Amino acid sequence: MSLCSQQSGTASPIFGGLAKKASSLRMAVKSSMPAPETLSFTEAPRSETVGADTIMQDTTHTQVGNDNTLFPIVLSIVAAAATGVLWAYANPIQLVPGVIQWRIFAFLPPLVGILLGWKSGFICGYLGTIVWSLLAGTFIPAHSLLIDGIMVGLTGLVPGVMFDPARTEFNRGTLFKIAVVCLVVGLVMVFAVSASLTFLGIFPFWWAVTYLGLSDIVPMLIGTPLLVVPALKILKGAHPSGFTRL
Repeated sequence: MSLCSQQSGTASPIFGGLAKKASSLRMAVKSSMPAPETLSFTEAPRSETVGADTIMQDTTHTQVGNDNTLFPIVLSIVAAAATGVLWAYANPIQLVPGVIQWRIFAFLPPLVGILLGWKSGFICGYLGTIVWSLLAGTFIPAHSLLIDGIMVGLTGLVPGVMFDPARTEFNRGTLFKIAVVCLVVGLVMVFAVSASLTFLGIFPFWWAVTYLGLSDIVPMLIGTPLLVVPALKILKGAHPSGFTRL
């Protein structure tokens, strides 16, 4: 056997062993590398503390493919019809018999605005006012469509803009703020509606402010903060998959 053949015979097992070691080393390095990161459209809810309130960022409302706006639209229209009917026929307390009743369901527009969104709150207040005026026989086109409807709609719009259940914890401080907002927007509504009724020669201004304030502001001030948490629990139970506020 020649020297070259002897060297070749001895080199083969050596190179074979080196190749096996290199292969095993590559496998070890590959197995120790972290798995590639997978992107997901679903994020865990995050929270931030600002003052005494906890802002809850519910990302289920921004998931891809879960943009359900039909639910609040339908519910706001149903709530508007219910508001008009209840205002017309469910007013057992007469503040001025035959003229002004204590509208105990005046909290519905701000409640709908907070739960379903500011557009839903405006729809509830505006359409509810039109339905009520038609059923009660008090429909005045210039007043009902322009002043009364829009101003009552604002009582649902403003709370809906300021309070989002996905970002707000409804503690005592928040409920107090809801009551204050209802009071302020209620006063604006009452003054505007009273001015319109005075301009049309129907009621004296301060007389209208007094009785309309008792009729609408008191139920808003008490009912909205009192019912928002129970209503939110019922809404989540009825639509657990979530929806987009309108």
